[in-house]
Amino acid sequence: MANRLKNARSPYLLAHAQDPVDWYPFGGEAFQKAQAEGKPIFLSVGYYACHWCHVMHRESFQDEEVAALLNAHFVPVKVDREERPDVDAAYMRALVSLTGQGGWPMSLFLTPEGKPFFGGTYFPKEDRMGLPGFRRVLLAVAEAWREKREGILQEAEHLTQALWRSLNPPPGPVPKEAEEEALAHLVQAFDPEWGGFLPAPKFPQGTLLLYLLARAWEGEERARALLPKTLRAMALGGLYDQVGGGFHRYSVDRFWRVPHFEKMLYDNALLARVYLGAYKVFGDPLFLRVARETLDWLLSMQAKEGGFYTALDAESEGEEGRYYTWTEAELAEALGEDFPLARRYFALGEDLGGRSVLTAWGEVEVARELGEAFAPWRERVRQKLLATRRRRMPPALDDKVLADWSALAVRALAEGGRLLGEGRYLEAARKGAHFLLQTMRKEGLLRHAWRGGSLGEEAFLSDQSFTALALLELYTATGEWPYLAQAQVLAEAAWTAFVGGKASPKLPLPAGEVEEATLPSGESALAEAFFRLGAIFQGDYVERAEGLLETRALWLSRYPQALPGALLAKSLLERGTELALPLPSPMAQAAKETFLPLTQVIVGPPGALPALEGREAGRAYVCRRGVCALPVLEWGEVLREVRGV
Repeated sequence: MANRLKNARSPYLLAHAQDPVDWYPFGGEAFQKAQAEGKPIFLSVGYYACHWCHVMHRESFQDEEVAALLNAHFVPVKVDREERPDVDAAYMRALVSLTGQGGWPMSLFLTPEGKPFFGGTYFPKEDRMGLPGFRRVLLAVAEAWREKREGILQEAEHLTQALWRSLNPPPGPVPKEAEEEALAHLVQAFDPEWGGFLPAPKFPQGTLLLYLLARAWEGEERARALLPKTLRAMALGGLYDQVGGGFHRYSVDRFWRVPHFEKMLYDNALLARVYLGAYKVFGDPLFLRVARETLDWLLSMQAKEGGFYTALDAESEGEEGRYYTWTEAELAEALGEDFPLARRYFALGEDLGGRSVLTAWGEVEVARELGEAFAPWRERVRQKLLATRRRRMPPALDDKVLADWSALAVRALAEGGRLLGEGRYLEAARKGAHFLLQTMRKEGLLRHAWRGGSLGEEAFLSDQSFTALALLELYTATGEWPYLAQAQVLAEAAWTAFVGGKASPKLPLPAGEVEEATLPSGESALAEAFFRLGAIFQGDYVERAEGLLETRALWLSRYPQALPGALLAKSLLERGTELALPLPSPMAQAAKETFLPLTQVIVGPPGALPALEGREAGRAYVCRRGVCALPVLEWGEVLREVRGV
């Protein structure tokens, strides 16, 4: 018999709709029942591509005995963390405060008012792997609630108040030394042998890599030293899908060899931009190949309507990584005469239950041996393996569309189309932007989630700010003003609806993000958008961007390396440039093809935009915070001006 999740939009929630657990969606009905019956809430947060979420589902939530305990003593609430990032952020921070660590599935016990008092992540049904069994945990919490309720309520209140105090600091001046301190920390944490940052597990941290890339473009030697080894190791290791392109979620080891096999849209959208820019900065052809293959993977995730699907599952046939791993016999059968050389190329040897993750550690040796024949040989091998792999049961697809993640894909494809001159990437970006603006916008705001024609009601700052940045990139790539106008409209809507009201009135805990090594916060992204809009339209946009950064000042002073999105916005505000190219201009095409991470390019007829007023066609005007150098006629001189050399 179906429970209350049967009408959910999320595939993750729908997967639990037939559980014997009497699940409630997060919302008023669950809280009212808990308060009316005096029961604690059991909050379970996960996502569709999460392997251990599936394991706990099979072991516990489909088990009649466990379900009976949950239904008798608790009000069970199930949340898709991707559909409700505010709920996830608020309660994950509470879990870390309670236990010192977090992760998914998140398993929290709350008072009827939603205040947390006990929790963990994955619990096996019975005691195992040094973890208490979930059945035993449920019985212990139920007993404690009966016998020690007053003490539990007091502790939950103390934790809630502490979270509010610590996560809503007053704004202050942005520390000047934040970038220097962040770089010093990253240098200390750097793994000199394998790249990335210790300790393992290692995540790709797309926003952090984009910040380091901007610093490397500026010529910062430490950033230039950190990036190439990291990017090559990630691209040649098992973190990268050597057959189908695109990156898995993270590596369990320091060698980037064995991944958790989920493929997330946001990781790949950010990393496509990282490798595109890294190719332009360092000239390594490996970076170009990985950028193209990752952009192609993004194309494979685009729905016919235009939005981008969220993720591919970690498992198939009930086994994590089954789709992506190989035995030697399978490789030999698929590759035929290419197998002996491919075995060296993929550097087989470390098995996962008799199956191997494909790496490309032998690339340098095999490429040297084959010379000009290497690229066609590798592509032939890749196509053979793809043909074989497509006959396997594929991982499940999370086919909901999230506005902010889709915007990241739109921005990556627009940038790829611009820097590589690839029309197919640009057309996909146009289609994605049209879907966001026409299908996911309601009453002036982009809504967060869509699936199969059903649009959710929640809207978040990241949906608006990420999309504004994607539209600004489309304007840069095409010169078409409707994208610019819509970016301005969305940024203004975000400012009105979200700034100054970070905490949702529907949640008992603060929901704002702090750490942003993987995804930038909505505030940091909006600050970047305001810098770029200020370069074009002038007005008070730069002052607004500075105000947004000031809300992050305390965190920038304490943990600057954890806020690379804010550091990138800081770099733009302090050292970013505006490049005005009144048309017709012989330099307009060069500007499209050049990687300029800290520059906003403004193209149009003289006088058409505030930044183009009083400008003469055919000349280039480089400005910083409204102070402009003398106009120049040569592209080489433009590059020297924007770099400040």
